[in-house]
Amino acid sequence: MERRLFTFIITSTAFFFVYFTLRSMLLPEPPKVEPNAAAEVAEMDDPAAEDAESTEDSSENASETDVADANDAAVDVVPSDRTETPTWVTLGSMDPTSGHRMLITLTSRGGAVERIELTEREPNSTDLKYRRVDIRTGYLGYFAATSDSEFDGVTVNVVGPGTPADVAGVKVGDIITMVNGKPIVYREDINASLLKTKPGKTIEMTVLRKEDPNSEPTEVTISVKLGEHPLDLIRLARDGGDDQVKGNLTRLSCLMTLSQVNRKKIEIGKQSIEGVADPAEMVWSVQTADGVAVDGVAVDGVGEGSQDAAEQVTFKLNLTAAELAKAKGQAVELTRTYRLPKSSYVVDMDVEVRNRGDQPQDLAYRLAGPNGVTMEGWWYSNKITPNWGGAAARDIAYKTAADGRQFISGYSLLKRAKKTPEDADQTIFAPDTGEKSQALKYIGIDAQYFVAAYLPPESDEFLNTFARATAEIVADSDAIERHRERAVNVSFYLNSETATLAPDEAIRQNLRMFVGPKDPEVVAPYGLGEVIYYGWFSYFANLLAGLLHFLASVIGNYAISIIVLTVLVRGAMFPLSRKAAVNAQRMQELAPELKKISEQYKDDMEGRMKAQRELQARVGFNPMAGCLPMFFQLPIFIGLYRALSVDIELRQKTLSSMTNWASNLAGPDMLTYWGDWMWDYLSGRGTGWLGPYFNILPVIVVGLFLLQQKLFMPPATDEQTAMTQKMMNIMTLMMGLFFFRVPAGLCLYFITSSLWGICERVLVKKTLPKGKHFDLSTVDGTVVASGKKKPTLAERIRDQVNKPEVKAERPNKRRRPDIKKKK
Repeated sequence: MERRLFTFIITSTAFFFVYFTLRSMLLPEPPKVEPNAAAEVAEMDDPAAEDAESTEDSSENASETDVADANDAAVDVVPSDRTETPTWVTLGSMDPTSGHRMLITLTSRGGAVERIELTEREPNSTDLKYRRVDIRTGYLGYFAATSDSEFDGVTVNVVGPGTPADVAGVKVGDIITMVNGKPIVYREDINASLLKTKPGKTIEMTVLRKEDPNSEPTEVTISVKLGEHPLDLIRLARDGGDDQVKGNLTRLSCLMTLSQVNRKKIEIGKQSIEGVADPAEMVWSVQTADGVAVDGVAVDGVGEGSQDAAEQVTFKLNLTAAELAKAKGQAVELTRTYRLPKSSYVVDMDVEVRNRGDQPQDLAYRLAGPNGVTMEGWWYSNKITPNWGGAAARDIAYKTAADGRQFISGYSLLKRAKKTPEDADQTIFAPDTGEKSQALKYIGIDAQYFVAAYLPPESDEFLNTFARATAEIVADSDAIERHRERAVNVSFYLNSETATLAPDEAIRQNLRMFVGPKDPEVVAPYGLGEVIYYGWFSYFANLLAGLLHFLASVIGNYAISIIVLTVLVRGAMFPLSRKAAVNAQRMQELAPELKKISEQYKDDMEGRMKAQRELQARVGFNPMAGCLPMFFQLPIFIGLYRALSVDIELRQKTLSSMTNWASNLAGPDMLTYWGDWMWDYLSGRGTGWLGPYFNILPVIVVGLFLLQQKLFMPPATDEQTAMTQKMMNIMTLMMGLFFFRVPAGLCLYFITSSLWGICERVLVKKTLPKGKHFDLSTVDGTVVASGKKKPTLAERIRDQVNKPEVKAERPNKRRRPDIKKKK
């Protein structure tokens, strides 16, 4: 039976290996689409991009929404001062001396957020505290680049202050034609030209620069010292790099539109009111705090000379009565203001809807949440939530006065969209769900180490002005491939309560958006501490994380701290390990007798097992005693795994500062990239068993496990035992496949533990008694233990209690003692 099972496993594995190999060799690969102007909305069937193909300018910039049909009923009358060319502005800085923790790129299309990068530095260092762990190349900056219509190159639309490009002198309006010796035609070419660079390297880039709009451009060569790639916590889906998946739509974050104009509302499943101009598709006017219009430059702070001054930018849009005619509406003015305080992860947001008509109007607005939140390492990470359905790379997290903390998995949203596409969105609360259910403490996108969430203003405990909250996917559900569902893009939207506004009356809402790490000290003041979830082993995870932080503060290196922690754990379990070694030696002594029993009960498995148990019971041998160290290590293993998967302080900690290998102990060591030539069913992100990188540490772990089994496993006494040992070796190899993408820090734990176990077993073996534990000589066919077993305390007490009382003999006073006479 066992031999047939073993043959079946080997044959099945070989069959599937040959099948997938032939499939990858014989089936044609899907055609690769060359990048073009409209393809900058990459990997998305974005309706906005399809509509944008009509003109070159809109094809470059229409990627910000995934709704295009709202303007199909566009009216002929539009304000003369409205432009179709968007403008980009920034808040914050990447300059280490600026005091900012973020660099925000805003666009006038929809008055929305396009990108947020975390720029905080390590204490007493210029190194970024949160960088992209999946990108090791140098960084120029984000340009919101669009292909130029006249020259071969891309136009720079924004330059973030403090970025390497800004420091080197790159300006808005420059046309980048070459970077690091490679020609630039599309925006994707910029990142491709930096693939073999490293932070700190100086490269040259060539730009065409016009001194004035009517002059001919001159060629300028600029030397740029590359920096580290900051973590773009919020970004367009098309900028997701290799971690992006087909089907996710590119949409700007924090878009705003009208959800009701008089009796006309947004229909279910739609993004705007049908037949009415959509503010999310339109270009808004931009003003700084002092009322000066800007064009792709940084925004000055409020209060010149103030170190703590907040930077501010305001977007305005005037909708005419003609644009709202199908809703029988009159003129409406929309205003959005963003403020970024220094040394903060919070952006203050003000929203205003004002009736500019001469008659009362029923108005309400919709405010979309962030999307495109980072999903770094979604193909290897193990994010969990309290939900039984499993967690995606990005989930919806919210809390109301009625429900407490809740999670909506991206999995469930995608499944719902595929099952009922006509009702894809999941309602969190609606106008009829009750006042407490509509009181929002927070709502946001929860990623593995980061969160982006809307919060009430500092003076309020809840957001009470929204009548409806809905979770949604920002993706084409049918285009998301199987095994890549975890990477689905998700978001949410909030509909305000409808208000009847008199002429020149307005709806106002102030709220905050937290965009930052899931650090307990950072999120706790904002009431977001509950989004940090360790699972059932939270006690061990917190304990081990605390020990690692303490050791790292003393040693200065987390990799060495993990090794020291492993030594401390194994040292504390030394008594159990020694007992396991003694148990293994006793097992070897019993091997001959067990073999005799196997031969005696060759065709009777039940009788053989019974005889073996009786033998072990008679000699006092417990075969499970050797498993105690393994059981005691299980909570430590799971706790360390959860700590590496949740604790933000362990993210991007390196094995060594002298190498890029294993630059993130919370992820695989990524020795080398093999996704270019390895079969997709092995190396594909999400679809492959192993992932796109070859990791050497799991291979070392499996090798040490096999070595331990070979050195310390007792010899097989029968065919069943031999088959069991072969199956254990196969299971160890299979475990290597499942563990191939575990964090490098966890592999360090296993490697150190295995080496300790090998050395410990060799040394302990020398300290064990030389004699045998059992006297296996038989008198009547029964095996007896050598020596007398030392009674336990309970047995000694019981013997004393049951011992028969000895009566003392009364002396006979009449009897004289027998005294021998002296001769």
